[in-house]
Formats: sequence, C-alpha cells, structure tokens
Amino acid sequence: MARAKPSHAEVEILQSLWDRGQATVREVYTDIQAHRSVGYTTTLKQMQRMLEKDLIEKVGAEGRSHTYRAKVKPQRTRSALLDRLITTAFDGSSNALILHALGRERPSKSEIAEIRALLDALEQDETTE
Repeated sequence: MARAKPSHAEVEILQSLWDRGQATVREVYTDIQAHRSVGYTTTLKQMQRMLEKDLIEKVGAEGRSHTYRAKVKPQRTRSALLDRLITTAFDGSSNALILHALGRERPSKSEIAEIRALLDALEQDETTE
C-alpha cells in the first residue's frame, strides 16, 4: 500500500522527527512552537493521523508518553513534494522553478559554486552518453 503524501503540517512534524531521530509529542510540539503557534492537542491529533497514514510509528513508551519516529525517508518525501510543487505551481517546468528560486534572493558564493559544480557534472554526463 502506498503511503499518503504528507501535508505541510505533517512535513513539519516529520522534520522534527528526522532531526531528532525519535521524539515524543511534547518534543515535536516544542520544535514547531519555536517558529509558529500551534496547540499541543493539534500536534497530538496530527501525529495520531500520521500513525494511521503509516507516515510515523511508535517506538517506545514511558508512562503515558510515547516516542515516535518517521517511517518515511527525508529525500523521498522531499522529492515527492518537489514533484507536486513543480507540477502544480510551475506547469511541470523544473527550469521555471529553478529560475524563480534563484531570482528570489542572491545565492552565496559557496551556493553558486555548488550550482556550478552540479551544472558542470550534468554537462559532463551529457557528453559521455
């Protein structure tokens, strides 16, 4: 069975779990509270739904507090979200996404070097085919 694609709020929870490895609802709630206001019970309910959707799993318990970890990999989730963004917001054009992203703010010198290295590698792959 294919896993459901996570919502924006679920990605926030997954990010907390990816960063921590595993966490309680309270720890995830605290991480999210650091950048936006959310209720503890809202976080709890979202995590219960994520259990049902097979995005996370329980890995332990101490008293009434359960520990959870992500069942989905960050790279795979990010790729699926990026595909959805490209399809819906950029009419299927990766090029339009890249140009938009680069036009929003000036990349640092190290970011430009990384982009250049990636482009060079892509060109090299193209010439060896």
